[in-house]
Amino acid sequence: MEANLRWILLTALAPLAWGANYYVTRAWLPADQPLWGAALRALPAGLVLLALARRRPHGAWWWRSALLGLLNTAIFFVLLYLASQQLPTSVAATVMAASPLAMLLTAWALAGQHPQRAHLAGAVVGLGGVALMLLGSGGAVSGTGLAASAAAMLVSSVGYVLAARWREGADPLAATSWQLTAGGLLLLPVAAAAEGAPPAMDATVLLAFGYVTLVATALAFALWFAGLRHLPAGTVGLLGLLNPLAGVLLGTAVAGEDLGPRQGAGLVLVLAGVLLGRPRTPARPDPAEPGLASATAPLRTGH
Repeated sequence: MEANLRWILLTALAPLAWGANYYVTRAWLPADQPLWGAALRALPAGLVLLALARRRPHGAWWWRSALLGLLNTAIFFVLLYLASQQLPTSVAATVMAASPLAMLLTAWALAGQHPQRAHLAGAVVGLGGVALMLLGSGGAVSGTGLAASAAAMLVSSVGYVLAARWREGADPLAATSWQLTAGGLLLLPVAAAAEGAPPAMDATVLLAFGYVTLVATALAFALWFAGLRHLPAGTVGLLGLLNPLAGVLLGTAVAGEDLGPRQGAGLVLVLAGVLLGRPRTPARPDPAEPGLASATAPLRTGH
């Protein structure tokens, strides 16, 4: 019991770190350099996890890592960065919390994975909660931010479908490190060509990038995978709900964003929808940040 409690506490740090990432990105990282922001998050974290995994890609995993790195790291991290910058932290966290529901519908449309009635009900409830959250935001919500969030969920969902077909031959932590590294390497020349020099690094920005890269990416994934090895799948899936909760609490308590009755009800509906949409199979969930499809079928809560 004591060992389980320790692993629960350690694993819970991962979704808490992902939830805080929305606030850190919005508050302290440069708003006009999303390509560099994504590259500086992905590549160092990928190299750290690669050192931990001690495995290189092999065979088909060379091109699979490149493709999944493009979808689930390069494109996804850029879109997530834009959404975090354009939307209030509480709104961004709640919208991205619906990622598992979007993946459920995408798997149905593209891969013929027919959801159960409870899963469909969860999708309807969760998406209704997102709509209620937006209606209760008390002001105009950035269309660019919402478009970035929707695109991020779509890209991540396609990555989920691909990763679900490519489960064999790769440890999840190693596959994640390959995708992060590949995505970061793909972003570097694009960021240099489109945005010029990397962002200026004063102490605040350097600390913020250190948090996003080392804590919210490298450390969070390492802890999450460790939790997957030591805890039941259902427990890990429930811990993932701390992600949007952390984002909403930081947005309201630190950033001073309003959380009215409609927004609160919307958040509750999103969390209820995700719970209804959770897989009923004994397979363990995969971590990947709204975003990183790994070698096993994921249950992602957005990061």
